[in-house]
Amino acid sequence: MPGLDPKVAIHHLAVKPGTFPIKQTQRRFRPELLSQIEAEVDKLIATGFIRKVKYPTWIANIVPVKKKIIGQICICVDF
Repeated sequence: MPGLDPKVAIHHLAVKPGTFPIKQTQRRFRPELLSQIEAEVDKLIATGFIRKVKYPTWIANIVPVKKKIIGQICICVDF
């Protein structure tokens, strides 16, 4: 996360040696959710929280979650 000192928190993946990443199949979303998902992802990219990358051997799908009270979409990203 931008602006966070690495001494406070560092993220690493606890992966067993010898294991290989798996590429997930692309998920299809309902057409009425696509505009909300794109807006949320664009907001995360603009703030610098996430960035576009290309991994030919590994990819994880985003998971849109609808908030109960507001009905707004929250984006969950799997690392």
